[in-house]
Amino acid sequence: MTYTPHDYQQYASDFIEEHPVAAVLLQMGLGKTVITLTALSNLLFDSFLVRKVLIIAPLRVARDTWPAEIGKWDHLGDLIPSVAVGSTAERITALERKADLYIINRENVQWLIEESALPFDFDMVVVDELSSFKNHRSKRFRALMKRRPVVKRIVGLTGTPASNGLIDLWAQFKILDKGVRLGRFIGAYRNAYFTPDKRSGQVVFSYKPAPGAEERIYQAIEDITISMKAQDHIRMPELVTNEYKISLSGDERMAYERLRKDLVLDASGGQVTAANAASLSGKLLQLANGAVYTDDGKTIALHDRKLDALEDLIEAANGKSVLVAYWFKHDLQRIAGRLEKLGVSFSTLDSSESLLKWNQGKLQAALIHPASAGHGLNLQGGGSFLIWFGLTWSLELYQQTVARLWRQGQKSETVVVQHLITEKTIDERIIKVLSGKALTQNALIEAVKAELTGGSR
Repeated sequence: MTYTPHDYQQYASDFIEEHPVAAVLLQMGLGKTVITLTALSNLLFDSFLVRKVLIIAPLRVARDTWPAEIGKWDHLGDLIPSVAVGSTAERITALERKADLYIINRENVQWLIEESALPFDFDMVVVDELSSFKNHRSKRFRALMKRRPVVKRIVGLTGTPASNGLIDLWAQFKILDKGVRLGRFIGAYRNAYFTPDKRSGQVVFSYKPAPGAEERIYQAIEDITISMKAQDHIRMPELVTNEYKISLSGDERMAYERLRKDLVLDASGGQVTAANAASLSGKLLQLANGAVYTDDGKTIALHDRKLDALEDLIEAANGKSVLVAYWFKHDLQRIAGRLEKLGVSFSTLDSSESLLKWNQGKLQAALIHPASAGHGLNLQGGGSFLIWFGLTWSLELYQQTVARLWRQGQKSETVVVQHLITEKTIDERIIKVLSGKALTQNALIEAVKAELTGGSR
């Protein structure tokens, strides 16, 4: 296929070529993969500034999306990729193969650097979903930092740089510029831009930006950062979001409130105990969905309210394909059981074959877990209707999952996102929190948004 880039795509590719260190904050659907591959091709074969490139990505994106994108476009025909996923032997074989681009999943970064005994002789690194390196204590972050000094060029790609607040930016930019702009140490970054928020005595649980800190952070990173929103550059389909309200019966409400107040729920199938606030949050979320794990790992079903609502929505779709996002394994099992009863053709999107079936329109329903399939997958060919059976606290995973359908290439003029919300439960709080986090991230994106006629601001 012939590649005719949009202005914003050409601008972003040029930015990568012109900046040895680049943070490219492209909202989902803008084609960040082909943008980056175009720049890599030019750096490898035109300017000869790069010899060997390592691409780090989520597993399915590394395995499926990057190779597929290379094969899709005529101008990338000279690029030779080698995908280093799978068993240890398969990864080593792939990394020893002669290629231009070596693509590895992020879970194996530490293995590559600290355990493989292979030379780390890449002169350029691309981190697809830079936000997956936001934890400075993670093994993958520490391993990559060990080799960062030998990397001449680096690109960080993400559409969700600050999904949990601006505190997340430090580690991501430390990977890129080795601490030049936001400081070499997380403590100094916190002291410079944040003040303690929630605390107990001397123990600080969270931080909030100090007055004027957001603007100072944006100014510090703007010389290596561009940001673009899909709506500004391409004709996106209309995004319609709805909340499908679900009410519990009196007994179901009592069970929910008993666990919320007492942290213990005794039921015929076993006992459910919440040891702390985080555990309670998860248990309440499960109960809102209709089932919960007991202390001994069994599953107690409390209600089928969301399954009934899901059935209604699938019927209302009138044969159109539906993408269903779930979080807990027992949700998956219960959803699958209901779909089997309905005679609906469905599959979990956990293999290349299932992804192909979905995009070919051969599945009436597909089940997706945001944490394993939220990033980078192109699912817009299979449908335009997403149902959130169970919500997630992560704005990043939420937005990435929505963007599997609401993106460039979506044939439908409207993408519909339905949230199954159990009234007077933690579901309502999660929706509110996700909205609040989105405001912070939107402020970041706006502040470093690229103006095509005037460069980055």
